[in-house]
Amino acid sequence: MRTSLLDVNPRLKAIGESPCNALRARALHITQELAQGVPKTFSRVVDLCSFDPQREGVPPITFLQQVLAVCLYPELLSDENFALDVRQRARRLIQSCEGSSMMTKLLSSSEGEPQNGVLVPLPYPHTLAMVLGLAGIRSVPYRLREDTGWAMDLEELQRAIRTARGCCRPMAIFISNPGNPTGHVQNRKSIEEVIKFAAAEKLFLLVNEVDQHSVHGSGIQWVSYKKVLFDMGPKYWDSVQMASFHSLSNGLMGECGLRAGYMELVNVDKEVMIFAETLVNMDISSPVPGQLALDILLNPPQPSEPSYDLYTQEILTNLATLTENALRAHDFLNSLPGMSCQPAVGGFYVYPRVDLPAEVLKRAKAAAVEADVLYCQELLEEQGVCVGAGSENGNTGGEYHLRLCVGVSSVVLEEALVRLGAFHLRFLDSYSCGPHLETP
Repeated sequence: MRTSLLDVNPRLKAIGESPCNALRARALHITQELAQGVPKTFSRVVDLCSFDPQREGVPPITFLQQVLAVCLYPELLSDENFALDVRQRARRLIQSCEGSSMMTKLLSSSEGEPQNGVLVPLPYPHTLAMVLGLAGIRSVPYRLREDTGWAMDLEELQRAIRTARGCCRPMAIFISNPGNPTGHVQNRKSIEEVIKFAAAEKLFLLVNEVDQHSVHGSGIQWVSYKKVLFDMGPKYWDSVQMASFHSLSNGLMGECGLRAGYMELVNVDKEVMIFAETLVNMDISSPVPGQLALDILLNPPQPSEPSYDLYTQEILTNLATLTENALRAHDFLNSLPGMSCQPAVGGFYVYPRVDLPAEVLKRAKAAAVEADVLYCQELLEEQGVCVGAGSENGNTGGEYHLRLCVGVSSVVLEEALVRLGAFHLRFLDSYSCGPHLETP
């Protein structure tokens, strides 16, 4: 009898099939059907399930594309069609080129020991539970308060740590700031409370800050956990350990095809740092284009350089579009019956709550899927719009949400919202949930 990988690594069983992946696979199939002339009520599929702005109409950043082009084809170093700072940056990167699931490896427990646990927000990024589960780390959720704009609640953190100690050995707390998929941004007071909580409970801080450049709410200011930690004085910066994550694949550059990022370890023991550096050095074939692009993310053109004006204009245009899209989606979704949406002031998602009729819940149970997944499936089939189901972000058991990416062109978003509105009203009507209403 053939041995299955599931038998070799039982952790794989906990992953299961992702509803988002299934929806995207179906979306691809529908796109192929459209190309073959199969009649539909729509002419193309719109993907608001995941963040891939360039696929949905957002132009790439010129400086980044040009530097990468020169790096990958060095003969262009002498081509004066490229700005001088483009060629200078490419030359420096070429000369410096040599030849991060790391934290899950650092936090995973050995065989026979109590399972290590991480406190995670609910809702959480839709891949987080799978990553932790594959590493043998237990996820212990703490619920964000939707009624107060997805704020963190200290009493809820205390409840979560008590729960964790009853089932595992809590080692760390994971935070998304800005929130994914909620779009909230923590203020300084909230961050200080979390740091004090981590210090009191001896928890490692895992801070996802990949959307830090995409804060778009009026009057909202993003501040890093590291800055707050060091502003709180030696009592905390000498005792609280932290890892901060940033990524090229998120943010206003939107370069999803160039997977690259970094992790900054703060106040970590020397012995752990040696182990972490060893893990990094084991990867001798990391992709070079992503590393080149990451340098541009961290060191953009300066005001004295010829590419500065165009780069700044493109970044500001993307931020303006993101701001308008977040407001438009928020207003539209709140105008639909049976939907409510908290304002998104950072990141690339809005996360509306949808009240589903009892008949929908019965039908979903009969189909052995979550009710919000059923909603997303029918939306894709009927209107060609692919959105994420909140159950993928940890919301289950009577609360249903949708995850919509607003990091797309305004034209694409408007088209998707119109289709979503038409579907939503028809969906409610079909389950006898009230009279038909006009699309907002």
